[in-house]
Amino acid sequence: MKFFLCVLGMVMIVEGLPYFGFPGNMKEMMKKVLELPDDTLRKFGLALMAAGLLLVYLGKT
Repeated sequence: MKFFLCVLGMVMIVEGLPYFGFPGNMKEMMKKVLELPDDTLRKFGLALMAAGLLLVYLGKT
């Protein structure tokens, strides 16, 4: 459980960096994301999850 909390904390740090460093750019990017079709967002999310799963697998071996 401690490892999971550490990983979750690291993810939150990495996710928060762009909002802290470039808030204006993030607002513009969010506007563009809102214009994307749902299917495109689903494919992008699936690709990110697959890449994350691969990284976890490689990190465990």
